[in-house]
Amino acid sequence: MERNSVIAIIVVLGIVLMSSVYVSNTSPPDVPPGKYDGFAQCLTEQGAVMYGTDWCSNCKEQKALFGTSFDYVDYFNCDYNKDACREIGVSGYPTWGIGGKMYPGKQTLEELTALSGCEMWEA
Repeated sequence: MERNSVIAIIVVLGIVLMSSVYVSNTSPPDVPPGKYDGFAQCLTEQGAVMYGTDWCSNCKEQKALFGTSFDYVDYFNCDYNKDACREIGVSGYPTWGIGGKMYPGKQTLEELTALSGCEMWEA
């Protein structure tokens, strides 16, 4: 009986550990309001556009990287005009259009800096 209890405790601890790792890897970072306003505004000034949908979990995670600063990003919701998105080459979500090229998938802020030439300064 004692051996079974030890095994049960180990299994429970393993499940708790794995679930905490999963949550920490999928939870968006806490971004203070307005932290990336200037960066987001620069992306829009450079003509960068994020194409996404309401149902896309990667799109939600991409938006969360900016926090409230995402309000300054030029965002095109493909749920409302799928044909337009297909015509310009959007085949998955999110996709970033920057400098006349399309970049599918979630991008880090550092990748967006490199692609756009915008400096990632914080407010």
